[in-house]
Amino acid sequence: MSLTDMLATVGGFTLVFYLLKLAWRCWCGFREYVLSEHWQVDLRTYGQWAVVTGATSGIGKAYASELAQRGLNVILVSRSEDKLRMVAKEIENEYGRKTRTIQVDFTEGHSIYPAIAKELEGLEIGILVNNVGMIYTDSFACFLETPDAEQKITQVINCNVLSVPQMTRLVLPDMIERGTGLIINISSAVGVRPQPLLALYSATKIFVKYFSQCLHAEYKSKGISVQCVVPVLVSTNMTHNMEVNRFVKSAPEFAREALNTVGHSSYTSGCLSHALQNVALTVLFPDWFRMSTFLIRNLKKLPKMGKSDRRVCPSLSPHTSTNHWNTSPKFCRASSASPQKKCCHLPDEGAF
Repeated sequence: MSLTDMLATVGGFTLVFYLLKLAWRCWCGFREYVLSEHWQVDLRTYGQWAVVTGATSGIGKAYASELAQRGLNVILVSRSEDKLRMVAKEIENEYGRKTRTIQVDFTEGHSIYPAIAKELEGLEIGILVNNVGMIYTDSFACFLETPDAEQKITQVINCNVLSVPQMTRLVLPDMIERGTGLIINISSAVGVRPQPLLALYSATKIFVKYFSQCLHAEYKSKGISVQCVVPVLVSTNMTHNMEVNRFVKSAPEFAREALNTVGHSSYTSGCLSHALQNVALTVLFPDWFRMSTFLIRNLKKLPKMGKSDRRVCPSLSPHTSTNHWNTSPKFCRASSASPQKKCCHLPDEGAF
């Protein structure tokens, strides 16, 4: 065989390989986002109760409501007692499911988990949604420009990072004993790739991704499914209720579509729109451009996100989990007496 024939053969096999790879990815996407509308897992098979952190607004509240609609009792975990009671009452009245509430502040660190463990004791927890999260600034900023940095760094780590393995530790043993369970961890598109000027937040969200993937590999043989959800833009209080369109999802719509993907994928954007946006962002904003001095300089020039800035991408806006641009829908509350203590828990619904 001549050199030309050998190169042609290698080229042919390479072409076939990549075509098959593309076809497989298209099939997986079709199954995950299209067939899942008609072919869904019965979530009640995991257990009687679902636990949702950051459950009083945004994506967290939407997940709690959707889980109740699908037949599960719901345990709501969040910071505001009044909001917990209100959401619990809404779910009980609308869906006729049992609810329980646990009032804790995840920024306080490890001290809160014994109390949570006590409240969960004796319940058949089938699903855990680790949604709580926070961001620490309302504009793009370098790491040392973080306001009240000493306190905020600890709060962000406690809320975005520590909460995920600690809540998992509380429910996983009983799931393993029963041989079934589902853990859903809300990450963010801003954590898929490094995002300068959101360094700490971006790093916490990549932790959620890697932890989820490793946990799934370790425990899938024991009947435990671990899913990492990576949203882009979702309209919530954190994103100043951005107008819903083909790119921006409402929280209830996102939660419904994301829960449809359970059983079809352990890593998902949650919906077809966000999956396509993630692909586009990967192509249009490669890492070398994201890390460039040119982009960083221009991002720093962007104004802070105000109430009227609804067209701004929440995940690029530094203060949220829950949703800063994106992301983890939880709560964002600022005290008039202490505006710097603004704490946004996001659901990861919109970030780059």
